[in-house]
Amino acid sequence: MRYIKPLTLFQDLAKTTNALERGRLLGLDVGDKYVGLAVSDPDNKIAKPLSVLLRKKFNIEMMAADFTSLISEFSLSGFVVGFPFDRQRPSPDGAQVKIFVDDLCKTGKLEGVKYTYWIESYTSKNVDLLMQPLTLHPVELKTMLDKFAAVGILQGYLDYVNRCGLRPDVEDHSAIVC
Repeated sequence: MRYIKPLTLFQDLAKTTNALERGRLLGLDVGDKYVGLAVSDPDNKIAKPLSVLLRKKFNIEMMAADFTSLISEFSLSGFVVGFPFDRQRPSPDGAQVKIFVDDLCKTGKLEGVKYTYWIESYTSKNVDLLMQPLTLHPVELKTMLDKFAAVGILQGYLDYVNRCGLRPDVEDHSAIVC
């Protein structure tokens, strides 16, 4: 896996004019126990919930294999990883996210995959507030929460880059400042 800056990831996608060749993006909400996943549409404008992966230290190889399958199944071109940010102090959750990504990189199964971090602010909390009126089993509620938090992360990224005008039909993106 190779880190690239958020706008560079989208600019690389925008260079390909055919939506099917361009590839889609996978949003990740990395938590202690689960990783929520969301996938973009072929035009990289809308995020939708996908699934949740169980996160354990000993199954990072299996998770890498799952990501490899998802790359093939959905023609993924990159990952947008939610990164918790707190202006007041360093975030321990941020360190956890970086460790997870580093562990995925060490597997060697995701060579050539581009990823970027996108600041998430209260995505899980926002989804939790929206889901309070629902009467779901706690396990079902948790998986829904993680999937829709991933949607919030990916949709926030997609809204930002699309609002900046980084479209495939625009030739020169170098003058764009967001």
